[in-house]
Amino acid sequence: QVQIVESGGGLVQPGESLRLSCLASGFTLDVHAIGWFRQVPGKQREGVSCISPSDGNTYNSDSVKGRFSISRDNAKNTVYLQMNSLKPEDTAVYYCAVDRGYGSSCSLDFWGYDYYGQGTQVTVSS
Repeated sequence: QVQIVESGGGLVQPGESLRLSCLASGFTLDVHAIGWFRQVPGKQREGVSCISPSDGNTYNSDSVKGRFSISRDNAKNTVYLQMNSLKPEDTAVYYCAVDRGYGSSCSLDFWGYDYYGQGTQVTVSS
């Protein structure tokens, strides 16, 4: 059974950091492309960061480049999103997504993923 659970969200002040976790069951994450997306009400889901399975290449959107980074712990079957220097505009529900294909390079397009978790809320406010 496929299950994706995000955790680590919360309320922080501008400039602070958070680390989100994506724990998956039913998948071995190191053979699938994994993406982090975010969404605010009334707006389209936005790709933030992703990691490819075979070469471990990562990609970040321009809006988070230099501040966010994605990583993977194969032993824990967990993917992380480290978010530094958070800004109020980073406030959103963050989702982890899995491409069920094997070995595909990742992308920041939400239609390239088959499974999403329930999301975790990140609020950046003073």
